[in-house]
Amino acid sequence: MKKAFTVMVVAIAVITAGCASIVSKSNYPVTVNSAPDGASFTIKNAAGSTVASGTTPEVVTLKSGNGYFKTASYQIVVSKDGFADQTHTLSSSLDGWYWGNIVLGGLIGILIVDPITGAMYRLPDRVDIDLDESAASADGSVDVVFASLDSLTDEQRSRLVRVE
Repeated sequence: MKKAFTVMVVAIAVITAGCASIVSKSNYPVTVNSAPDGASFTIKNAAGSTVASGTTPEVVTLKSGNGYFKTASYQIVVSKDGFADQTHTLSSSLDGWYWGNIVLGGLIGILIVDPITGAMYRLPDRVDIDLDESAASADGSVDVVFASLDSLTDEQRSRLVRVE
C-alpha cells in the first residue's frame, strides 16, 4: 500500500512539474499593427536572425524565452513608402503563472521545466506602431523639425548622435 501511495505522489509531482508550462505557453501569437495599415515589417531576434516578416496587420507566433532563464527580445522594423521607418523593441516579461510553482510545481517547475521551455515568460498579444510621414516631400524639399530632448521617446534618444 505504501508503494502505491509513493508511486501516486511521484506521478502527481511529475504531472504538475511546471505550473506555467501547464497553464500558460512558450509560443505566443502576436498581432503586428501599424497606423496606417499595409506597412511591411521584419522581426529579428536577439541574435539578429529574421524570425518573421509580412504586411500589417498580421499575426506572427514568437517564442517567449531565449534559453535557460533568458527572456526573448525582438526588434520590429516597420516601413511604408512616404513614411519614416519605425523600429520597436518587443520583450517578454515574467508570466504570473510561474509563481504557481510555489504551490503546484515545486522546485522542478521553478528551476527546470518552466525556465527551459520559456513558459515562465509571456509576450503581449499585440504591437501597435504609428508611422510618421517622411521628412522628404514629393518635390524633394526637406522639412526641418526641431524638438526638445524631453519630447523624444527612449528609442529616438537612443538613435541620437553627438556632434562635436
